[in-house]
Amino acid sequence: MGRTRENKATVIAEIKELLSEAELGFVIDYQGLSVAEITDLRNRLRPSGAICKVTKNTLMEQAVTDNEAWQPITNFLKGSSAFVLVKDDVGSAVRAYQAFKKDTKKTEFRGGVMQGQALNEDQVKAIADLPSKEELMGQVAGALNSIATKLAVGINEVPTSLGRGINEIPSSLGRVVGAIAAKEEGNAA
Repeated sequence: MGRTRENKATVIAEIKELLSEAELGFVIDYQGLSVAEITDLRNRLRPSGAICKVTKNTLMEQAVTDNEAWQPITNFLKGSSAFVLVKDDVGSAVRAYQAFKKDTKKTEFRGGVMQGQALNEDQVKAIADLPSKEELMGQVAGALNSIATKLAVGINEVPTSLGRGINEIPSSLGRVVGAIAAKEEGNAA
């Protein structure tokens, strides 16, 4: 028994909602994967905030018709398609898929879409190699902390250097007076 028109409309609305929250989407060929393997992929993707949606290509095509940012995904709609939609941690999701692909050797990456741009597998892998948002924030915080530390050390050094300079004045003055006295003795003799 096929889907009813209302059921299809519900699925299309669900896909639109998922796409509105996703940063990256990519299409894989899931032909030959068992239900257990698809479940395994979904479990691997879950921690990264990604989902694997299996739906008909025509329903995906209808869901993206009025959304320019996702229309390039139609270039990859052929055969048995599963859609990996990533909300949060793009790198972690792509690495999870790559590990799954390596373990099963049954799936094929067709293409991805991010910010309205069609991407091939190498481009998606390159995005996955970028540091996560949290890592970047940590790097920026570390750099800012380093600047603050160097500034504090520099500011602390000013009074210390000034103190050393002031401390040196009496002994320098004593050496100058001694040198003048020695010179005068040398001139008197």
